[in-house]
Amino acid sequence: MSRMDKLIAEIETGSVRYRRVEEVAAVGTGRSDRKDATTDGAYPFFVRSKDALRIDSYEFDETAIIIPGEGGIGEIFHYVEGKYALHQRAYRISFTDPAIDPKFAYYYFSSRFKKFILQKAVSATVISIRKPMITDFKIPVPPLEVQREIVRILDKFTQLEAELEAELEAELEARQKQYTHYRKRVIEESQTDEISTLGKLEDLGILKLGRGKVISKKALEAAPGDYPVYSSSGIGNGEFGRYGEYMFEDERITWSVDGGGRLFYRPPHRYSVTNVSGWMTVDSSVLRTKYLFYLLTTLWEKERFDYTRKAHPSVIRDIYKFSIPSLAIQDSVVATLDAFDSLVNDISSGLPAEIVARRRQYEFYRDRLLTFKDLAA
Repeated sequence: MSRMDKLIAEIETGSVRYRRVEEVAAVGTGRSDRKDATTDGAYPFFVRSKDALRIDSYEFDETAIIIPGEGGIGEIFHYVEGKYALHQRAYRISFTDPAIDPKFAYYYFSSRFKKFILQKAVSATVISIRKPMITDFKIPVPPLEVQREIVRILDKFTQLEAELEAELEAELEARQKQYTHYRKRVIEESQTDEISTLGKLEDLGILKLGRGKVISKKALEAAPGDYPVYSSSGIGNGEFGRYGEYMFEDERITWSVDGGGRLFYRPPHRYSVTNVSGWMTVDSSVLRTKYLFYLLTTLWEKERFDYTRKAHPSVIRDIYKFSIPSLAIQDSVVATLDAFDSLVNDISSGLPAEIVARRRQYEFYRDRLLTFKDLAA
């Protein structure tokens, strides 16, 4: 039995006392504003984001846990030792009781705080928190030697997980570059000398271009539903929220009309797109939507389209020139690129799934090491 397995077995058979944060720590916010940040400041400046900024002055000199008061609730945690500055809407938790190892408390917050906050909320998300929501949180207090052994294990686990994740992400980046190069070659080989444009296809009735409709965050919150709403975001699949109504059921290509985004292929399902997203649909008896998606993605990169411009349908309709190969060739290209794309990008297979699996493995052992029976129960 490993040291970690032995420790988990001891934890699962014992009981410890739980203490409320207000009994064992000082909790408060900072006084600094984001505009106070400097590029090469001498001290870390914790705001409400995952990455710390820098600043020329400090407010605190201590060991503490930092969490945002707005945004990233239950997702963002910082552990700091020494001098630092803090944003007005971020909280510091500095432990005053010597019976608690601050790093142990940091790991416990990372593991349990989000669930605790969600239980206090009336909705599935928490937009902001207040001091009492932190001070009411309870932390187990096992013997210090147990806390320090857990910290040692999790520190090592975190280091190994970070190193492996960095290797996997480097491999994924290399595969993505390889895929981009391969996609470009496959698309170019499928092209002939017969040139067309989106505008010409639109004139022939083969293609339609348009924009979505205004759907605010307030409207989504007022009428939540089962149907996804896509916006201009280039993060993930661009999902903005869910709504009780839908605009489309067919497959389409969408993109950001405000610039800075990328193309998305939307397979057939019930969904909507916001007014900052453009959409296009084609006659599949002439042109496969997925082939056009791969083609335009390649041209989008090749032509180095100025993403700072407004990419309205009327702007891009005549920018890209291309040919339409036979349906057999289009289907072959789609099958080939789908297989490669799945390896690189599909979260259910390939390297991204390996990265997710490693994170879940770490979280599994972390949560087991931090699960204690309450002595008062």
